[in-house]
Amino acid sequence: MKEQVKQAMALAKTLGADFADIRLKDIRTEGLRVEDGLVTGAANSRSEGYGIRVYVGGALGFAAGNGLENLEKTVRQAYNIALASKTLLKNPAELDEKKPAQGQYKTEVTIDPFAVPIADKLALFAECEKNIRAEWEKCTFASPMRFRTNMSFEFRGDDVVFADTDGSYIEQQFCQGTAYIAATVISEGDTQTRKYINVVRGGFEKIKDMDLPARAIGLAQEAAALIEAPDCPSGEYDLILTPRQMFLQIHESVGHPTELDRVLGSEAAFAGRSFVSPSDLDEKKPLIYGSALVNLEANALTPDGLGTFGYDDEGVPAQNITLIEKGVFKGFQTSRAYSREIGQNSGGAGLSDGWKNLPIVRMTNINILPGDKTMDELIAGIEDGFIFDENKSWSIDDLRINFQFACEIAHEIKSGKRTGKVFKNPIYSGKTTEFWGSCDGVGNPDLWELVGVPNCGKGQPMQTMRVSHGSSPTRFRKVKVGVQDVG
Repeated sequence: MKEQVKQAMALAKTLGADFADIRLKDIRTEGLRVEDGLVTGAANSRSEGYGIRVYVGGALGFAAGNGLENLEKTVRQAYNIALASKTLLKNPAELDEKKPAQGQYKTEVTIDPFAVPIADKLALFAECEKNIRAEWEKCTFASPMRFRTNMSFEFRGDDVVFADTDGSYIEQQFCQGTAYIAATVISEGDTQTRKYINVVRGGFEKIKDMDLPARAIGLAQEAAALIEAPDCPSGEYDLILTPRQMFLQIHESVGHPTELDRVLGSEAAFAGRSFVSPSDLDEKKPLIYGSALVNLEANALTPDGLGTFGYDDEGVPAQNITLIEKGVFKGFQTSRAYSREIGQNSGGAGLSDGWKNLPIVRMTNINILPGDKTMDELIAGIEDGFIFDENKSWSIDDLRINFQFACEIAHEIKSGKRTGKVFKNPIYSGKTTEFWGSCDGVGNPDLWELVGVPNCGKGQPMQTMRVSHGSSPTRFRKVKVGVQDVG
């Protein structure tokens, strides 16, 4: 295959391409779903093909295909599309400089998830089911209740080859697993769910590390408590967000706004733009994104992250890019096609979902660096407030300024201590820089947790990517809680 790929790139140059590259991807998935202890879905799939970019005189042509026997045909198709595009070209595309790369990268896997028998996976679900039902049998409710459980696994393996006309040739292998368990209690007029979902790079050993049967016990207890709990009060409160809520706060209010293609308008028609501007890189007029405790990075080197790799889909090595340092905006996530707009080289964020799509700017692992607080210290600093855990729903405007997030559960804090009381349907809202500016406490490294996002959608046609976000529990002051007008 290597020789055929090299010949395809040589053909592109012979035809007259200024530059060309190819991404070959072989993607395998396995899914398993169980509802109320019964198997409701099991599937395997495989998708294999390649996408080829060709640049001619600043015009881009792209074509995708299957089968190595069709490589030459696909190269010619991409080249002809570039020629046709050139006739209407107004703004020539210009990729940044990149050295040819030769390399390999492989996700460390101890237990191949595709080799684990289905019976073993179902046995793990059965243990979770048993633990959840046992907890509910202990409960006494004021009115009749119904109970539901949902669980699923999804595993994905990617074999990726990249080559270009500059002489690059890169081979990478990725493996990831998703685990989901949910416990739901239903009354006549209400439904409350506590769930756990995480996606990690690695083999089935990462699923075992999650200790799902033990997590299931806590989920069952909290779902039962929530069904008869009061609604979370509205007002202005101090909050601690757990990593299982922080991941989405980071994703929506830092990750997407700092993607340079969105900033420059490429996402305007689909998912909006960003309040951040290239002029915000001016050190004389810095954009204050948050308090001095807010330090965020786009780190494609994070162990076990879904946004971790050796090279992106443009052959650019993985990097760690500082986005926000001590509250000050410092950098964008960039690809080869956009980085020159700000006078830089690519930050290694040119990624594509599958083989049929072009690489676009996609966030890697966006992490907030840990602080120095223990959980007890974070709690002790709150006179009247809550701990919000696990996202339930969210909304944010097309410039990524005004947002509102709903969580599954709120734990009450009074006079610097947890009271043991919980509230259902907690909601908080704010404006991005004001909210991050209210941060006055970040948990220490022992509390830092990486949470995976399996379904980040972006682009036209839609590309669904997987990213991770790391955080410790984080404290924010005077946050609007409850349904509020944030306009």
